[in-house]
Amino acid sequence: MINRERISEEFARMASISSPSFREAPMSEYLVKRFSAMGAEVRFDQAGPSAGSSASNLIARFPANGKDSEPLMLSAHMDTVEPADNVVPLLEDGVFRSAADTVLGADDKAGLAEIIEALEVVREQNIPCGPVEVVVTICEEVGLLGAKLLDLSMVEAKRGLALDTSGVDLVIHRAPCANKMRFEIIGREAHAGIAPETGLSAIQVAARGIARMALGRIDEETTANIGLIQGGQATNIVPRSVVLEGEARCHNPEKLARQTEHMRTCLEEAARELATEIGGQQVQAQISCEVMADYPVMNVARSAGIIGLLEQASANLGRPLDVKAAGGGSDANIFNSHGIETVILGTGMSKVHTVEEFVRVDDMVRVAGLLVEVIRLA
Repeated sequence: MINRERISEEFARMASISSPSFREAPMSEYLVKRFSAMGAEVRFDQAGPSAGSSASNLIARFPANGKDSEPLMLSAHMDTVEPADNVVPLLEDGVFRSAADTVLGADDKAGLAEIIEALEVVREQNIPCGPVEVVVTICEEVGLLGAKLLDLSMVEAKRGLALDTSGVDLVIHRAPCANKMRFEIIGREAHAGIAPETGLSAIQVAARGIARMALGRIDEETTANIGLIQGGQATNIVPRSVVLEGEARCHNPEKLARQTEHMRTCLEEAARELATEIGGQQVQAQISCEVMADYPVMNVARSAGIIGLLEQASANLGRPLDVKAAGGGSDANIFNSHGIETVILGTGMSKVHTVEEFVRVDDMVRVAGLLVEVIRLA
């Protein structure tokens, strides 16, 4: 039932619209026209100004067709990472790639194309179904801002699918919670050649603290990273200040708290060890730590109804379905924290967040076909 040419054309149109985070307005304008032409009631919330974006979250509601059932939410995000200006999607041998040094935008426009095609098929085949709510968020790539700011009073569904991961016939039902961290280390500046003994190097404290941190993959549930370091003024100045930015992720909130505290403690211990006497006074680097909860844990039970719905749809189509955990956060983490039981469905996108990003038309056709069956059964 899936129209291969139509889904290809749909994806190419959307991929050609530049929509990096905070600059989603052109994509938003396209989507409101597209969904309205399909018979949806389209509304926007007021998330844009708070997020600093040129657009807001879009909610398109498709009415039921001869079936009395609870609404089903289908979600994707309209923003992409950069470089995203003047994207030229190139279709060659059934694979879409970017023709230039930009991302393709399959993350997440492949998911959007699959949603649109599935709904087109449901409409033209007059398939009985319950109401469908399509939620398209802004600023997902910069901290899930759109989902965090979503006006939930505009969404009735309590179950849904977020189309936003690589793979096909893949469902993610567990994802970690995460903390972002900002550490500031304040030492004492001095001339590095004339009087280094009158200074206390913030960089040295940072280096010792980082060296003793458990980073990378801590265990099967936990990862941690220091990703940014800024500090110092010149090679001939003992550096007074350094700022470190990092993160920790874990499927267990208590273990996440312990890992976060461990990273802070490592820096404090380094500061104590490198304390020194300057001018008759004991001087120790000062450590400040700001911890920001990035997103909550996502843990949809393996027996959840939304997974059962996907399994039945896959079985009806004679396909396998891989249900597993993942290591990244998405809008689904936020939806679940607000009581919308949501799992993440693979869209076929590959090598995302790089200029080598690609998606196969066959995979988009396959995902759209699964969505049609899910909508029919929901």
